[in-house]
Amino acid sequence: MSARLNEEHGASMENGKRDTPKDGSADTTNQKSHLEPEEERKHGRATAGNTREATKNKQKSGIRWAPLNVGLERRLQTFVVLCHTLTIAIFLTIFFFTCAIPLSWPFLVPYLVYISLFSTAPTSGNLSGRCNFLRSLPIWSIYASYFPARLHRSEPLLPTRKYIFGYHPHGIISHGAFAAFSTEALGFSRLFPGITNTLLTLDSNFRIPFYREYALAMGVASVSRESCENLLTKGGSDGEGMGRAITIVIGGARESLDALPHSLRLVLRRRKGFVKLAVRTGADLVPVLAFGENDLYEQVRSDHHPIIHKLQMLVKQTMGFTIPLFHARGVFNYDVGLMPYRRPLNIVVGRPIPVVQQKDRNKIDDNYIDQLHNEYVKELERLWERWRDEYAKDRVSELEIVA
Repeated sequence: MSARLNEEHGASMENGKRDTPKDGSADTTNQKSHLEPEEERKHGRATAGNTREATKNKQKSGIRWAPLNVGLERRLQTFVVLCHTLTIAIFLTIFFFTCAIPLSWPFLVPYLVYISLFSTAPTSGNLSGRCNFLRSLPIWSIYASYFPARLHRSEPLLPTRKYIFGYHPHGIISHGAFAAFSTEALGFSRLFPGITNTLLTLDSNFRIPFYREYALAMGVASVSRESCENLLTKGGSDGEGMGRAITIVIGGARESLDALPHSLRLVLRRRKGFVKLAVRTGADLVPVLAFGENDLYEQVRSDHHPIIHKLQMLVKQTMGFTIPLFHARGVFNYDVGLMPYRRPLNIVVGRPIPVVQQKDRNKIDDNYIDQLHNEYVKELERLWERWRDEYAKDRVSELEIVA
């Protein structure tokens, strides 16, 4: 799914079987290592043959080329992640190819009119396009095992409540958010039975022909206010949203510009729209901290290239999103390309923060909003303190909350 997520609001796999570990987590970690040669040496898991071959290739060309003897499993993981990374490009290619076929026009024109003027599927909150079969396909376990990714919970969530999951950090493409909350690869429904979670993205993504149908089938919805309120006040076990949850990437496009490896800088201090949404709908707040999300890509640092940063901010202000200048690895090499690095993703779901509903927007207490926001930040800090030595061993800085 696209990484252009909200700007304002913002398990163990082994031999094909998944089990929930005793620590309340679900993972997709295979017995064999999935890291690049240099990273494998760092973690003490490298195979001597692959390491020697990659090093020899780097000495010849300056780029570490993938060895030819990489197993089929790793090749398959790379292919699935590549397809996910290029999802929008793939669907746009199919769309333009369809446009070039005159026989498709009688079907294509009404479809375009419908999605442009009449369709309310991304904001209605009825989840009619959601396909649990597609969300549970084995390819998503292959996708998650590429990193590998794991989902951890601090405590169970009651299915008699509704929730707003705040995902941090945004990263470049938010791979962890997709794996954890848009698929069943990490066992969300087993860790949180009775909770129907919907990952949210920019409304503009649902204007892309064909891609929007795929996004809706994966259970993704618009992050607009209308969509959020409909999801949390309609449907569910009581017809008023109970047992439902939405996941918002709080930091949005602004935070993606701070996605630097081994650091965690969250744009959160003045982000209170999601807290107000929780108070209006009576949804409890659930902080989510994704260790490793920022490690998946390298990007041009804003402090080293201020002019580029200003241009990126200008694009964000005009179009609602921005494009980080990033790179990672390629399909056949470990140094150049748009594929994410094979680095562990550990997504930790924090404790829920109870919220008392106040339906009248004109009477919402600002002090109560500030109180909930402070509790939310404290829970994020608790998650960082609790897990940083296990999941952020290579950090170069501590958690930083900025505007």
